[in-house]
Amino acid sequence: MRVTGEVVVVTGAASGIGRALARRFAAEGAAGVVVADVDEAGAAAVAREIGDRALAVRADVTVEAEVRALADVAEREFGPIGLFCSNAGIITGHGLDASDADWSRALAVNTLAHVYAARAVVPRMVERGGGYLLNTCSAAGLVSCPGDAPYAVSKAAAISFAEWLAIHYRAKGIRVSVLCPQGVRTPMMERGLAEDHLTARGVAKAAPLLDPDDVAAQVVDALAEERFLILPHPEVAEYVRRKYDDTDRWIAGMSRFVASLGER
Repeated sequence: MRVTGEVVVVTGAASGIGRALARRFAAEGAAGVVVADVDEAGAAAVAREIGDRALAVRADVTVEAEVRALADVAEREFGPIGLFCSNAGIITGHGLDASDADWSRALAVNTLAHVYAARAVVPRMVERGGGYLLNTCSAAGLVSCPGDAPYAVSKAAAISFAEWLAIHYRAKGIRVSVLCPQGVRTPMMERGLAEDHLTARGVAKAAPLLDPDDVAAQVVDALAEERFLILPHPEVAEYVRRKYDDTDRWIAGMSRFVASLGER
């Protein structure tokens, strides 16, 4: 996947990784970049930064009709979508105390939004002979995370769904990648640190926080290689290896790490 000349849609693009991806894809020569977010003003600001080849669209990724409408607008304005980046995500900050509403919201944004995106674009991509899906999932989906149960579970489900897509649609010309960073210096992470969330403290302790623009640069390289697993923090690959080499030892180690963070 070379972004040059492609029509790209990025959800959750008003800030953080989504904003960085939209800006980088435009810099790489995308034919059109659709900046989608529930934050309409934020999306419009990013589109203005990019210029004439960008379009801001308000879209709630938890509403399937809005995701379908987003794809329709993108193709009407710019042409066939070559790359759909399902990037929007949320944290809850809760463990066993997470409410049913917390669970529902996390699963809707972090998992079902990817399902809605695939339903909206995969059939039309298959009909045209190919296309690409990039789903932002988080290292938490591979190796869990301190504190936030709905986040860890919903991100793991998102990765599982992406694997399923890649397996079933590869022969039909569809490529899939999952972006799985640890800590990135986004507004969501900054809020978590400011509010002293266990998850944010754990992520910040585990590895250096990356700049979103650096993550976007790595994404461009990974898409060119059509890698399924994009790991801006390369050490995550070793964590995954340890997890499956000796799962009991890995769980014990993660338990010690979480205990070291305290419960404040």
